[in-house]
Amino acid sequence: MSRKNNVCYLSLKAAFPYTLPIFAGFWFLGMAYGMYMNVAGFSFWYPMLMSFFIFGGSLEFVAVTMLTSSFAPLQVLIMTLLIQARHLFYGISMLEHFKGLGWKRCYLIFGLCDETFSINYTAKIPEGIDRGWFMFFVTLLNHFYWVSGATMGGVLGSMLTFDMEGLDFVMTAMFVVIFMEQWAKERKHYTAFIGIGTAFACLVVFGATSFMLPTMGCILFLLLFFRRQIEKAGGFA
Repeated sequence: MSRKNNVCYLSLKAAFPYTLPIFAGFWFLGMAYGMYMNVAGFSFWYPMLMSFFIFGGSLEFVAVTMLTSSFAPLQVLIMTLLIQARHLFYGISMLEHFKGLGWKRCYLIFGLCDETFSINYTAKIPEGIDRGWFMFFVTLLNHFYWVSGATMGGVLGSMLTFDMEGLDFVMTAMFVVIFMEQWAKERKHYTAFIGIGTAFACLVVFGATSFMLPTMGCILFLLLFFRRQIEKAGGFA
């Protein structure tokens, strides 16, 4: 085995155990997403390609509604930017980690998701393991878990014969779980109160069919405006 192949193998071996918890979560949600796409009338090619190129779990669930709704490119663009805006904040903190990694840097930026960031930013890389290859394989494995889960869900969805009506509730359940996890991590719950209060106010003002974009825009503005105060008060995890 050449030296380069040995470095890759050791890095993959070191990265794999860190990604096992992600595998369990990504496969479950990925399969639910693939089945959800099938229920919405799409073949397995759609979740497979969307999970590969978009690689944004919450956005992909929302994209199902976008694909089945009337053509509104500006609304889709704004919604996409708002949903994925959080990547800007933790993505910037990873730029220093990605320096000097050559071609791997492009893929590491593309494949950066919440779970991959958590591992690559906090993991204590074993001595003798190449840092760039370690982060690369963490990203690649997590990406593979999501794509394979979504593809499997799309295939199984087309084969299953029982009624899967109501499966779209998995998206609501996913966001509820994310909210509860964030609530448990925060020392103060200012951000949660901002989200709940803003959503309720926009629902009253704009109505149930038009409140989503104003809500997300207001939340982003308020979090940026009160960022320092929230951080000083311990409102971020």
